[in-house]
Amino acid sequence: MSEDIGLWGVPLAILGGAIRVSTPFIFVSTGECLTERSGRINLGLEGTLVFGAMSGYAVAYHTGSPWLGTLAAAFAGLLFGLLHGVLCSLPRVNDIAIGIALMIFGTGLAFFFGKPYVQPVAPHLPAIPLGFWSPLPQVQAALNVNVLFLAGIALAFATAWMLKNTRIGLTIRVAGDSADAARALGLDVNRVRLWSTAAGGALAGIGGAYLSLYYPGSWNEGISSGQGLMAVALVIFARWNPVNCLYASLLFGGAGALGPALQSVGITSGYYLFYAAPYVLTLGFLVATSSRTRALPSAPGELSIIK
Repeated sequence: MSEDIGLWGVPLAILGGAIRVSTPFIFVSTGECLTERSGRINLGLEGTLVFGAMSGYAVAYHTGSPWLGTLAAAFAGLLFGLLHGVLCSLPRVNDIAIGIALMIFGTGLAFFFGKPYVQPVAPHLPAIPLGFWSPLPQVQAALNVNVLFLAGIALAFATAWMLKNTRIGLTIRVAGDSADAARALGLDVNRVRLWSTAAGGALAGIGGAYLSLYYPGSWNEGISSGQGLMAVALVIFARWNPVNCLYASLLFGGAGALGPALQSVGITSGYYLFYAAPYVLTLGFLVATSSRTRALPSAPGELSIIK
C-alpha cells in the first residue's frame, strides 16, 4: 500500500513531469539552436517532430527494437532538414515560408502513413530507476529517468562546447553572424547552413521518437501539441545558447506538469487551466524579449527574424 505524502506530491510530480516532458524540448531546441546559429530558422520542426514520432514508432513496431526506431526517426528528421536546407538555398526563397510549408507537409505525411499504427503497440525505450533508494512509489516514479533525457543533457553541453571551442563551431557561428565574412574566408555558406539544418532536423526526429516510444508512449495525431513551434520560441528565450536551452526545457517541462500534479493531490476544480502554462510561458517570453528599438542580444546577424 502506497504512503500518502500529501502536498509533497506536487513538487515530486512537477519534478517527474519536468524530466519526462522536457526531453523532446531539449533535443528539438538544441537542434534548432544549431540551425539558427548558422543563420537560418526552421519553423518546420513541428512537422519533423511528428513525422519522426510516426516513423520511429512504425520501425520499432516492425523490428521490435525501440533503438532502431529512434535511429529511423533521426534519419527521417535528417531528410526533412536536408529538404529544408536545399529549398532555402534557392534564390529568392524565404526560410520562414519554407518552414511553414514543411510543417504542414510533415504532419500531413505522418497522419497519412501513420493511420495503421494507431492501435498496434510498439516496444518502449528503457528507463533508469534512479529512485531505487526510496521506498516511496512517488519518488520512484519521479526519478524513473529515460536514457534519452541523460543523453539530451550531455548533448546540450557538448553542443555548447563545440560551438565555442572547435573549428566546426566557429564556422557555424561565422556563417550565422555574417555571410559576407564567411565567404571572404572561403566558406560555403549554403553548405554550412544545409548541414546545420540537417543536424537540427535529426535531433528533432529523436525528440519525436521519445514522444511515441516513451512518453506518452503511443502514436496518435495529436502527439506533439505544438512542441516543435514552442521549441523555436524557447531558443530565442535561451539566447541561442544550448545550455540555456536545457534549462528552459526543464522550465517548460515543469510548467507542463503543473496541471497533472495538482490533479494528483485532489485539486480537480480548474486544474485543466494549468495545462495552458507552457503556452502562456511561450507567449510571455516572446513578449518580454521583444523590442522595437534594439536587436536581440546574442542573436546571429544573418537570422531573418531579426532583420
